[in-house]
Amino acid sequence: MNRAVQHAHEEERHSKWGRKRSNFTRVLVVAWYVFSCRKAAPLPAIDAAVATRVVSLSPSTTEALFALGAGETVVGRSRYCDFPAQVLKLPQVGGYVDPNFEAILALRPTLVTGARGPAGMAMSEHLEARGIRTFFPKTESFGEIDAMLLGLGERTERPREAAAAVDALHAHVAAIEKAVGSRVPMRVLLVFGLEPLSVAGPLSFADEMIRRAGGVNAVKEGGAYPTLGVERVITLDPDVIVNAAMAEAHGNDVLGPDTPGWSRVRAVREHHVVPLHEESLLRPGPRIAEGLATLARALHPGIAIP
Repeated sequence: MNRAVQHAHEEERHSKWGRKRSNFTRVLVVAWYVFSCRKAAPLPAIDAAVATRVVSLSPSTTEALFALGAGETVVGRSRYCDFPAQVLKLPQVGGYVDPNFEAILALRPTLVTGARGPAGMAMSEHLEARGIRTFFPKTESFGEIDAMLLGLGERTERPREAAAAVDALHAHVAAIEKAVGSRVPMRVLLVFGLEPLSVAGPLSFADEMIRRAGGVNAVKEGGAYPTLGVERVITLDPDVIVNAAMAEAHGNDVLGPDTPGWSRVRAVREHHVVPLHEESLLRPGPRIAEGLATLARALHPGIAIP
């Protein structure tokens, strides 16, 4: 499965992780919380007025902190955080649905942040009981991405930097929308993973990206990241298929006429499959306008996209 999608909810990703796994994870987190509250002594008090030591549990919040010039405050990361390159030197504290609480506490953070997910409430309660602030914002729309940037700017005393980042993102998005505004929208199937076939649904930020890039999502139901069968794809009959699974598979998740079952899909037969290799497209963070530009270029190859 696509790694960015895993997190997006890790982050990351966001109904792709599975309801049963989410429920099981929530039980484990709550159980750990109850046990640790009985066994662990309180940590020494830390001045939490400003987030000077931050553990980030999702790529979107990690990238946001560095984009705001607050990279020096980041002392820990999730296993999925890999941009910018310097974050790879930071300690890992697990993922969002399977965080290592002992590793987090050992870093003595004043703030733990990440995209909102199934274990967020129990995690927040546990950490805040130990004097550690938390911030787990939604990032399923461009507006929520703005709010995430502004929220981190407030918590790291970089409100001007955050406002500037949001303004720059808005300007770039507006320029892209203007460039594709006169084009006839195409019906798009945006694929995140092939086994199982995971796609962008109507409740995801990727659905908004398709619209802003001058397309129409061929998927109208099924949640944010539904899984489909090839027969359903044949019924949907998209004009173009965007294969974003290749961004995480290093080019190995090829989708074409030789892929079993796919030769019956019109877009495949007519060679209207666009491979994408830009991971920024999959991350609802400060590079989302770059991802939008990549998607717009894929949908409209004859148009100059800023």
